[in-house]
Amino acid sequence: MKIDASRQRSSIEPRQSSTTRKAAASGWIGSALEYYDWFIYAQAAALVFPGVFFPAGNPTVALIASLGTYAVGYVARPIGAFVLGQWGDKHGRKNVLVLAMLMMGASTFAVALLPTYGQVGLLAPVLLVAVRLIQGFAVAGELSGASAMIVEHAPFGRRGFYASFALQGTQAGQIIAAAVFLPLSAMLSSESFKSWGWRIPFLLSSLVVFAGYMIRRRVEETPIFTEEKAHQEIPKMPIVRVLRESGLNVVRAVCMTLVNVVGVTVAVFGAAYATQPGYGVGMSTTVYLWIPVLANVVALALIPLFGDLSDRFGRRPLMIFGSLSSGVLAYAYLYAVSQNNVLLTIVLSILMWGTLYQVWNATFASYFQELFPARTRVTGFAISQNIGLVITAFLPSIFTAIAPPGSANVPLIIGSICFGICIIGAVAAWSARETYRIPLNQLGTPDATPVPREEYRQLRAGTR
Repeated sequence: MKIDASRQRSSIEPRQSSTTRKAAASGWIGSALEYYDWFIYAQAAALVFPGVFFPAGNPTVALIASLGTYAVGYVARPIGAFVLGQWGDKHGRKNVLVLAMLMMGASTFAVALLPTYGQVGLLAPVLLVAVRLIQGFAVAGELSGASAMIVEHAPFGRRGFYASFALQGTQAGQIIAAAVFLPLSAMLSSESFKSWGWRIPFLLSSLVVFAGYMIRRRVEETPIFTEEKAHQEIPKMPIVRVLRESGLNVVRAVCMTLVNVVGVTVAVFGAAYATQPGYGVGMSTTVYLWIPVLANVVALALIPLFGDLSDRFGRRPLMIFGSLSSGVLAYAYLYAVSQNNVLLTIVLSILMWGTLYQVWNATFASYFQELFPARTRVTGFAISQNIGLVITAFLPSIFTAIAPPGSANVPLIIGSICFGICIIGAVAAWSARETYRIPLNQLGTPDATPVPREEYRQLRAGTR
């Protein structure tokens, strides 16, 4: 498809800085809410929910069932990706972002109001699963829409840097969640925390939703979507179009998304392995809650740096290096946990999750957006990421089933699975096309021509 000169030039000229900053702030706050929800639910599923929403008796079964409810939220994500992704491509990025945030906030708040197993029996886990399904549906449109909004507002040569702020929001959300969880777990007795204290973080989600809604109301629709709409290039069925035109990139992005196993290994399975009595490690719950906090503080500072590096050197090198380097450290991290070596566990979590994984994490949002054309961008990102996340989300339960409490060689078994999955993600990134020097209006097209390196450097320098 030929692109006329005026449209091509518009794709590489800097956008207004105020608009770019608003789009980045919108992505940041939405991702912060998404991962505030993700973190408090993941931690509660590992630390609290087995004894709150499930019958006592067999701790292994209760733990697997509890982690399964965490994973169930991701089952709804492909459905949400199908609906909300198409909504974003047909009706606009801003439209879908406001809708996703309101649904996500309401469902997170509802978790705090649920009755326990002791109060209503089997109805308790049923309600928990129902609310989790709504959360998963709503979240599916969040990052795909937010990063599309940022990438399409960002100046050429700075797309990776600005898109990384949506991922920085994910770390901030986890830090905010821990800032709520840690004082509660430290100040309340175990009985009080398990009976009512865990509900407070879910109730506070309403504050984040309000802040995000106010920011998103002020963000303008992206110029490229407006242009596509004016030229009547909006497809009636984006899902059909993306599978027909970009099916192989969908498969690649699904495989790359599996690298999220690194965060699952540290924050979800790692929490259960370190603190659940059946594993015999005996690490303090309060101590373990500090581990992802410290790793995320480091990540918060590094993510924009890695996003900027992806604009300088390309997306593929960072995606491959981040996948392999963080994945191989799973062996060492789980070994440190098994020895109840708190200091070594903290150091390795900062290196594995807070640093090396963030090389991948800071890059994937811009890279996924750039693999698809504007007309199917939100749909392509949404279905790819959320199919991958469905697979990843069930890994904590699979890990627990493969290496249940009382098992030997847990670091070797789970570490090998984690590293193997990261290899799959690295190979997928290696097989994909480099995109960082391709103008916005040519992204996702077979005949796209990258801007020459020297011209790209000059254009990029002009956006600083």
